[in-house]
Amino acid sequence: MDLGTPSQHARFDCSPVDALSCETIRARLRPRDCPAPPYVECDTAAGKRTYWRAAVLLTLYRHAGAWHLIFIRRAEHAGDRHSGEVGFPGGRWQPGDPSCVDTALREAEEEIGLPRSQVDLLGELRPLRTVSEFLVTPVVGCISWPQTFRPEPKEVARIFSIPLAWLGGPEHRQTLCYPAPGHPQARDLIFFDDFDGERLWGVSARITLDLITCLTSS
Repeated sequence: MDLGTPSQHARFDCSPVDALSCETIRARLRPRDCPAPPYVECDTAAGKRTYWRAAVLLTLYRHAGAWHLIFIRRAEHAGDRHSGEVGFPGGRWQPGDPSCVDTALREAEEEIGLPRSQVDLLGELRPLRTVSEFLVTPVVGCISWPQTFRPEPKEVARIFSIPLAWLGGPEHRQTLCYPAPGHPQARDLIFFDDFDGERLWGVSARITLDLITCLTSS
């Protein structure tokens, strides 16, 4: 599957992030390789909770002088709380993974057919805890373009990308209380506007905003 460059990627206003080189991006990300025991215990308001290690791969590529970020929409499965959601290739740490970086690269190869040899690693973002009790480490890398992908149909319904210039625009996102005020799990979540019919929200939106913040902070 060739991701291509869809028509909605037509010119956006010039963004400072598009002027960044791979080396500048690498310098602005946290230069660490997260060790990967199977779980970690964290202090929360409700006491200690166990979070399982996981990692996702944020894949950047340049096209027409602009940076783009690759996303997936997950396949639909009954009983899967993340079914059909927009996110990044990734998953749970496995015993054969020396680190969370290896988890992210392995999952990307399994889910979208991206060989790890094609990924130039740039760094990591802060790990984030999820309501499904995972501690997710976002790993950032870049690839040459064009690139051919092979989605695993049992896990991935679609592969697409969004320009960083669009993602960086505050007019394209808002913070809402989810699921609803007064709900036992009510919390503030980031929701981006729809892009090419896809909605980015929740933890994946938070990770995306963390990336934008790191890249735009000098």
